[in-house]
Amino acid sequence: MAGLDPAIPAPLVLPMTSFDYDLFTIGAGSGGVRASRIAAGFGAKVAVAEEYRAGGTCVIRGCVPKKLLVYGSRIGFDLEDARGFGWMHTEASHNWPKLIHAKDQEIARLEGLYRKGVEGAGGTILDDRAEFIGPHELRLIKSGRTVTAKTILIATGGAPHTPTCPGSELAITSNEALDLKDRPQHIVIVGAGYIALEFACIFRGYGSDVTIVHYGPEILRGFDRECATHLHGELLKRGITFRMDASVVGIQLKNGWREIGLSTGEMLEADQIMFATGRWPNTRGLGLEHAGVATNPKGAITVDTYGSTTAPHIYAVGDVTDRHNLTPVAIREGHAFAETVFNNNPTSVDHANIPTAIFTTPEYASVGVTEEAARAAHGDIHLYKSKYRPMKATISQRDEQTFMKLIVDAASNRILGVHMVGADAGEIIQMAAIAVKMKATKADFDAAIALHPSAAEEFVLMRTRA
Repeated sequence: MAGLDPAIPAPLVLPMTSFDYDLFTIGAGSGGVRASRIAAGFGAKVAVAEEYRAGGTCVIRGCVPKKLLVYGSRIGFDLEDARGFGWMHTEASHNWPKLIHAKDQEIARLEGLYRKGVEGAGGTILDDRAEFIGPHELRLIKSGRTVTAKTILIATGGAPHTPTCPGSELAITSNEALDLKDRPQHIVIVGAGYIALEFACIFRGYGSDVTIVHYGPEILRGFDRECATHLHGELLKRGITFRMDASVVGIQLKNGWREIGLSTGEMLEADQIMFATGRWPNTRGLGLEHAGVATNPKGAITVDTYGSTTAPHIYAVGDVTDRHNLTPVAIREGHAFAETVFNNNPTSVDHANIPTAIFTTPEYASVGVTEEAARAAHGDIHLYKSKYRPMKATISQRDEQTFMKLIVDAASNRILGVHMVGADAGEIIQMAAIAVKMKATKADFDAAIALHPSAAEEFVLMRTRA
């Protein structure tokens, strides 16, 4: 297909002789803003259309507000642990509206910085929805204007994908969960992926009763099975309940509560029900058929290694391509696009060994492959594991165990995967990701002197194969 040669960036096809913009970006999220800012810095005339708020999923309704709520949700557990260290205090209370107000203020500040970044580089942000009406033409829906662009970048991200059942309109998604005016007393969360589990820990930390409903027998499909099972056990200790091998068949209002019927025949009552059943590329209604841009059945835009679509002058980055749906990946792809198209510096993104973290309590973070994937790809592997009670828990008396795991290729001794379930796992795995990216071996880890006492030192002290 034209524009999908993985070897070199496709040449621009320019059926028009003049354009309103050198680059028109649809979506002011992390990838779109980075691409637009860098392209403008290279001298391109740039405009960005955003129908909601600058910042996109990450800043407005994703990782940033979610992480702020995660921080706050852990303070109650810290107060409980403090008693073991001699801190005497009365029972604390929490003001949910104050939390949401503080979160909103920080998001507004960050939105302003995103706008300033584009405008400071010479670009323009248009508060409007853009839809294709031709290969180089877009209509701005609010203003009714038509604009043309030599190059167009699609960076519209993803959106929650929810199942349909009777009463499904009574459920919320992660979008609405971040803006609830009141904390739910009992929330039922449908799904057992990272978004579902993160919100389960958030609400549980602030005092809500939380029930996870999942159609399968295990949480975190696609993650390392042993680590997911360990995390499941830790979440049970935190008071989260699970209904596995069950799905929601109907929701109705009853006496001010939501009555939720499960496929098992059980009925649950809650004041909120949240669907966290995945996110799909946000391409509906963009008019891609008018521009010759191909998508897969899920709506993801098909791109080559340079982000070029089936229309040579149209590119896509970030979650809308449904490759690795992580903010740092979108940012890296956006920058690579600008280098390729506007700086004559063909740049592709290496998607191998991307670190990831699930900000549950405790966290689960990893880089590299799972044990299951390593066995399938390499056959003979060595495993090194450590499960222990963290030092803090010895005095707080919290029932908690940290779990760490190294996956090593038996033939080359190279580290294939690093996994951790425990406090600060995300911070630790970020550093491990550098070693994995550099193709470090188990011998390299063994040669490092431990930083004691720390959790991270366990990764250089593992000597016995599991």
